[in-house]
Amino acid sequence: MNRTLNVPLGDRSYPIHIGGSLLARADLILDRLKVPRAAIVTNETVAPLYLEALAAPLVTAGVSLTRIVLPDGEQYKNWETLNRIHDALLAERCDRSTTIIALGGGVIGDLAGFAAATYQRGVPFIQAPTTLLSQVDSSVGGKTGINHPRGKNMIGAFWQPKLVLADTHTLNTLPLRELSAGMAEVIKIGLVRDLPFFEWLEANLDRLLAREPEALADAIQRCCRNKAEVVAADEEEQDKEGGRALLNLGHTFGHAIETGLGFGQWLHGEAVAAGTVMAAELSRRLGWLSDQDVARIRRIFARAGLPVRGAPLGAARYLDLMGHDKKVVAGRLRLVLLRELGRAVTYAEARQADIIDAIEVCCG
Repeated sequence: MNRTLNVPLGDRSYPIHIGGSLLARADLILDRLKVPRAAIVTNETVAPLYLEALAAPLVTAGVSLTRIVLPDGEQYKNWETLNRIHDALLAERCDRSTTIIALGGGVIGDLAGFAAATYQRGVPFIQAPTTLLSQVDSSVGGKTGINHPRGKNMIGAFWQPKLVLADTHTLNTLPLRELSAGMAEVIKIGLVRDLPFFEWLEANLDRLLAREPEALADAIQRCCRNKAEVVAADEEEQDKEGGRALLNLGHTFGHAIETGLGFGQWLHGEAVAAGTVMAAELSRRLGWLSDQDVARIRRIFARAGLPVRGAPLGAARYLDLMGHDKKVVAGRLRLVLLRELGRAVTYAEARQADIIDAIEVCCG
């Protein structure tokens, strides 16, 4: 059964449709097009699987369509690839009424969304996420961007989609490593603000890893509902004490891993899992979590096939990379930590010695 949620942003509100065979539902997309003109941005992995499943019904419905196929991988989330999208849009004489549709995972969503935000100063945008990570997290909320050699997602814009179309059937072709990476963001939502969901995940993780359709749809819906509530309250992450920033649990440590190793060596979800364990260890050192709490966090990530130890970059390198994080305010690093399971907070008072100890314990 298909489900629909709403991201309530006034006149920029948009629906999230979750269910099977949604890529073929041209009617859902046609309702969101200004004119019958669109450009699908995808990659070399997704294109053979799903490009025509999405494109053919639109063409049949009379939509003039441009297809843009990019190389696959986090290492291509950069200016050069972004300009390939711009080049194709200009070559096809796409105007400001053309809707860009992102068909793929988080990298494609971020690239296509940033292209939409910048092409002719902004064109309409639709997300058609095909990975678990993008369906539960990156496709919702309007964060778009590219990486810089000094840091992940350092260049970008907030640009909300007109529609999110999460076709759960695309998860059937997702490699197990990618499915596990998506589970990191699912688990994160429970840890940040939904303890009953975290407990549900502990009981139902095997069903999710077995790709049971109803379990996956339930998890995606729960994550999207949580994220929609956060985005509606703090769309552009202006609440420095909480709000949308709390969704970055594990990301400051995790982004350091991705940048330090080179983009694409670890999947984003893998780095978030290891980073969340570091954040949990630091929270324990502050007296907020018990040994048992940290053990539960390690255990569920390990069950999901995710790393619970960080990359051995060395504490000094971690601190240097974390110093470039977007949550640095007036030179002070604000970490997202756990006051308790199900309640995250931002915290800028952690002693450097405790941060170093947490890194070394989790990476040694």
